[in-house]
Amino acid sequence: MTDLNLTADHDYGGPAFKPLYTTRVGVTGGSAAHGRVSGRARSADGALDLELRMPEELGGDAPGPNPEQLFAAAYAACFHGVLSLLARRSLLDPATIAVEVAVAVGRDPADGGYQLRADLVVDWPGVERDTAAPLLTQAATLCPYTKMTRQGIPTTIIFTS
Repeated sequence: MTDLNLTADHDYGGPAFKPLYTTRVGVTGGSAAHGRVSGRARSADGALDLELRMPEELGGDAPGPNPEQLFAAAYAACFHGVLSLLARRSLLDPATIAVEVAVAVGRDPADGGYQLRADLVVDWPGVERDTAAPLLTQAATLCPYTKMTRQGIPTTIIFTS
């Protein structure tokens, strides 16, 4: 059963990063030896196991989930969870909250590579804009995906052979 009494500051422990959960997902290249085109994504626990495909708009020819969809789903779920906690804290019913995230991949004009853009749409029937606005602002400051898109994310790259 999910603990609905969690708060955004539930496990705060001070100035250092404290992992509360870690997951591992590996991607292999598949028939095209290209994780983006024909890869397979598998989580260490087996809960996620799916083939990745390139969207038709980027030259793909087979339907299937792609990295942008997975990122959009994760971002939407995380933002929804934070907003739901804040709604409960404000004695509002979060049952009708729906979050949609649109993720676009495009050329980065700075270096010719690629970059992502994300747009969030929050639908919360029965709640006035003036009531929702401060909660949306607070959710944007607390949601780790929003922090990542705003601040970047600490990353290490380790090569093994």
